[in-house]
Amino acid sequence: MNIGDYIEVLDDTIKGHVVRLTAGQVTMLTTEGFELNFRPEEVIVIDKETPFKSAFTNIDEESLRKDVVSKRKDKSVLTKKERNIPPMEVDLHIEQLVDSTKNMTNYDMLTLQLETARRRLEWAIEQRIQRVVFIHGVGEGVLRTELEFLLGRYPNVTFYDAEYAKYGVGATEVYIYQNAKR
Repeated sequence: MNIGDYIEVLDDTIKGHVVRLTAGQVTMLTTEGFELNFRPEEVIVIDKETPFKSAFTNIDEESLRKDVVSKRKDKSVLTKKERNIPPMEVDLHIEQLVDSTKNMTNYDMLTLQLETARRRLEWAIEQRIQRVVFIHGVGEGVLRTELEFLLGRYPNVTFYDAEYAKYGVGATEVYIYQNAKR
């Protein structure tokens, strides 16, 4: 490391140039104009021209997108006959599942909602019901995200947003493939 080298702090987002080197200490002039002192093991010399991301990978984002396979499908995969069969509805709002949430933590409520969804999905698979709508509400999206993770573990289902006119954006419809091998 020499005076004038462009350096970056390892455990922070501070970058700048070396202005002074002493025994056990590196003084940096940050890009914001501050002089800060660090131990030599806390900083690394970097090439100012090379983006940080490219130092670790040479894979372009387009090839990464091609590798990602999503289970979320377009609703157009249903035939006209399948669309006319009313789906089974499962309301996952916590007030529909328990009388009182007085002694329940957020974790307890989420666990109950996901366990209910799992049990109802397993039951629908056993009963050969093709479509199930899980009503999760809008909220912060935690239940929806966890529900999608749960559904993604089943190889014989696809899921997508439920009918907007009826449910808004707070429901996910699941299509269960009946001929899938387990």
